[in-house]
Amino acid sequence: MRRLAVLGAGSWGTTFAQVLADGGAEVALWARREEVAREIREQHRNRAYLGERVLPEAVGATARVEEALEGADGVVLAIPAQSMRATLAAWPDLPAVPLLSLTKGIERATDARISEIIAEAGGADPGRIGVLSGPNLSAEIAERRPCATVVAAPSAELAELLASWCRAPYLRTYTSTDVVGVEIAGAVKNVIAIAVGAAAGLGHGHNTTASLITRGLAEITRLGVALGGRRETFAGLAGLGDLVATCSSPLSRNHRLGLALGRGLGAAEAAAEVGQTAEGAATARAVQELAMRLDVDMPITASVVAVLDHGARIDEVTTALLSRSVRPE
Repeated sequence: MRRLAVLGAGSWGTTFAQVLADGGAEVALWARREEVAREIREQHRNRAYLGERVLPEAVGATARVEEALEGADGVVLAIPAQSMRATLAAWPDLPAVPLLSLTKGIERATDARISEIIAEAGGADPGRIGVLSGPNLSAEIAERRPCATVVAAPSAELAELLASWCRAPYLRTYTSTDVVGVEIAGAVKNVIAIAVGAAAGLGHGHNTTASLITRGLAEITRLGVALGGRRETFAGLAGLGDLVATCSSPLSRNHRLGLALGRGLGAAEAAAEVGQTAEGAATARAVQELAMRLDVDMPITASVVAVLDHGARIDEVTTALLSRSVRPE
């Protein structure tokens, strides 16, 4: 039986541990807090994130990362983007096994992608790091509802190996070698989802949200291609698929953050209402910095940054965004 370590016991990490176990693996789940690890070990539940859902017997847990990594055939990382570097730096180097990142975001200050952080702070060979993205709302996957995802890696062989971990009957996994495209799509869609949620919170209708989603996809594609991603990636599951799911579902933390902003809450109040990490809030500024450096036009992202980081009024920003001057599509 394949033994896999999952580092991070939040909603997505815990849900993915279930996916791996349902696919036939023995899973060691690392939790930051011992009380969470004990609850998973003894009661097969992580109530803080998955309520009363019972986890498979093959999912174990520990608060000691060395114990989680011992004898692992592969490692899955589900640590929040903005704490990934500090967390990895506090540990010994990651083992020389295939690595799969579930984390979506861009690091502030460095503008680094998550796979780059794993290589730098985790002492890992970039050639063995893959990334996963797609329309993967964790609450639906925890309920074992059918969905699809994309695993991207530097080589087709590694992508196929990592995809073989995800053999749960309710998860269809596709492969890609466009690591940059899949990572950028997964990170920036969270920023666009905040804007779409804010428009809904302001009471705007489907025309507005459809316009923002469509133009948001154009922004994501422009940035991704400028960074070396392949244009076709953004029309697939990691691009359009993930964007539509994140922008339209009340299960999306970034969409809920936008809704709260649209209802008039400040950035801190909106984040407190959501409760869990909405990666788009922290990622927005890093995305804007990347865009400015590459001279890529990203007006929706700029609007989100104006609200979150500079205190702009969400209604004024949305109006200005949708009344920009005429230009070819």
